[in-house]
Amino acid sequence: MRLSQINLRLQRESPKYETSINASLLIKGGFIEKLTAGVYNYSPLGLKVIRKIENIIREEMNNVGGRELLLAALHPRQNWEITGRWKNFNALFKTKSRYDQWYGLGPTHEEIIVPFAKKIIQSYKDLPLYLYQIQTKFRDEARPKSGLLRTKEFLMKDLYSFHESENDLDDYYEKVKDAYSKIFSRLELPFVIAEASGGTFSPYSHEFQVKIRTGEDTLYLCSSCSFCQNEEIISDKKKCLNCRRNLEKIKGSEVGNIFKLKTKYSEPFNLKFIDSKGKEKIVFMGCYGIGVSRLMGVIVEVYHDDDGIIWPKEAAPFNYHLLALKSGKSNEDKIIQSQAEKIYQEFNKKGVSIVFDDRKEFTNGEKLIDSDFLGMPQRIIISQRTLEKDSLEIKERKTKKIKIIKIKSFLQQ
Repeated sequence: MRLSQINLRLQRESPKYETSINASLLIKGGFIEKLTAGVYNYSPLGLKVIRKIENIIREEMNNVGGRELLLAALHPRQNWEITGRWKNFNALFKTKSRYDQWYGLGPTHEEIIVPFAKKIIQSYKDLPLYLYQIQTKFRDEARPKSGLLRTKEFLMKDLYSFHESENDLDDYYEKVKDAYSKIFSRLELPFVIAEASGGTFSPYSHEFQVKIRTGEDTLYLCSSCSFCQNEEIISDKKKCLNCRRNLEKIKGSEVGNIFKLKTKYSEPFNLKFIDSKGKEKIVFMGCYGIGVSRLMGVIVEVYHDDDGIIWPKEAAPFNYHLLALKSGKSNEDKIIQSQAEKIYQEFNKKGVSIVFDDRKEFTNGEKLIDSDFLGMPQRIIISQRTLEKDSLEIKERKTKKIKIIKIKSFLQQ
């Protein structure tokens, strides 16, 4: 992609109305735009990041048998009345049509997925069943804050599993826990798995928390055995329940959670199956969420410096950022531009992810500053100095290491 195609123009000043690091950097870099409190638009560049995160999640969900679908975001009132959450879910956006019909904007989809699954599940042969989606969710947050970390509208991956026994649910729960660990490891996030309240369903649920100084959750972590609990349920804030070592108090930001619902939602909708002996039994359920847009914000909170964003490779909009630096001499600039075009075209043919800063109205200095700020993993520079050696310059954004490589060798990679 060429930067001129997306009309990218970075803000030279940080937005005054944003206090969070992620929103400030993402708005300044042209990845997102704030529409109103807790609601953001995503530019073509920002959407590239979202799609990269989504694809990682899809790969790992498919690896544990997930089947992707897309459920309605506009929910009939009666579905939520069946579970009793129409009155009790405080963050539910409610809207009334001009025909006096009430709807809720989906903050989660138990009330929709269970009736859907009921049409599929008849006998034990239809189980287990794993269904997931990546979809826009809505929550009427009283005080949306921290940029993409707490919003009224957000992207979420929600997986729902259906089982014939609690033991089968337990086994799959562990598989999803491993899949989540792979997702956050691929995104290079320093995560911990924290025990949190399981409510009325089970003693514990598990939260995947990323350790950041600005995190909204307080956690107690044992560095010896990796035991971790959320502050809301921990009984001893000094000693680990497993090994009795001292606990460290840390701040974290939740990026995912997994929950054993058991029969909490299958019972209200009478979701049952016929077992191998011909007996009717209730279906057991689990649910597993990941905040997709939230992840984008958390990545920026973790990976940035004074020069801007530092994208991990698998989340970066592009792997390479190509610059052709002007020499000030017309003939030499034509050669520099020609060589940069050649590299850009060759990489596109090979399917290599590259963005070319071909903006003519910007100076070399402005392009270099913008390149660091946008944070692609590697920057390629073609200049008069590199062409004198038939080479190009590559800078690693994360380590800031620079190396000179022959153009011919580079194109043969």
